[in-house]
Amino acid sequence: MSRTVTRFSLFAAAVLGSLTACSEKQPPTQTTTTISTGAEPASSTTETGAATGTAVTSTATSKAVAATPASYADAETAYREGRYGDAKDLFTGFTQANPNNAWGHYMLGLSAWKASDPERALQSFDEALKIDPNHQKSLLNSARVLLETARAKEALERVERALAIDSLSSDGLRLLGRTRYELGDVPEAIDAYQRAIAVNDHDSWAMNNLGYIYIQQGRSEAALPPLARAVELRGGTPVFQNNLGTALERCGHFTAAKQAYEAALAADSTYDKASVGLARVTGREDSTGASAVDLAALSQEFQSQVQQWRETTVPSDSAKVDN
Repeated sequence: MSRTVTRFSLFAAAVLGSLTACSEKQPPTQTTTTISTGAEPASSTTETGAATGTAVTSTATSKAVAATPASYADAETAYREGRYGDAKDLFTGFTQANPNNAWGHYMLGLSAWKASDPERALQSFDEALKIDPNHQKSLLNSARVLLETARAKEALERVERALAIDSLSSDGLRLLGRTRYELGDVPEAIDAYQRAIAVNDHDSWAMNNLGYIYIQQGRSEAALPPLARAVELRGGTPVFQNNLGTALERCGHFTAAKQAYEAALAADSTYDKASVGLARVTGREDSTGASAVDLAALSQEFQSQVQQWRETTVPSDSAKVDN
């Protein structure tokens, strides 16, 4: 997932100008249906905890939309190519021709969201939910839109409805963590992220967000294990490396922090927060008394902790692992 911070951007300014958070998944491809949010499209799915894409609109294509029968495949292709304005027009035509197709309304919602039209997105997700009240992706992605438009209480209601459908949805639990944090319910947010990780021990975004909260709380030592594991799983994600660098820096591990900031910049040379962090720690010696940091050991420590969470939270046949 790109450097999507969703409403987590609210906190980013507070952490030495350094942190970032959040991301997610996808639905089945069908000839006339498909998908989900936060980060993906029709036969892929989108859910990044929060991203709105930059709309890329082709005037010529938009004019053609009005004169051509809407095809789900064409609309989905436009979405996948990042032409969100075109996708919005095409899915509008598709839903007009297929008003009872919940996936069509869902994809129109995603397209409108990415095209910076949150109100139309919410209307479309609601249309999908009228057709299928248990359309979990519409519940979760409409919750993301509500979070981005500062309506966290409304978002919480939708997240809870989605979790009533599937209580072991790591996407839903991760979004619950984000929503609870936005509402100022920090212990509940931490609990939700821990449950998300217990369900899916490869949910690196939940690990990143959990570490992020710990840093925000001034608990950088506690942030190191989940961030070390997140980086182990997805070392090429600049946000993870940057947050790990911030936690290491705050713990006095300047040498290791330098390496993390450098890794963030290797993944994304334009990542300004990592550049600023790197400048802060370059040339600094580790704090007196700061023991050598072993990220592999911290990751292993975190995995053992996750196993304990799983034993008390998740039925033995229900844990999910994404490889």
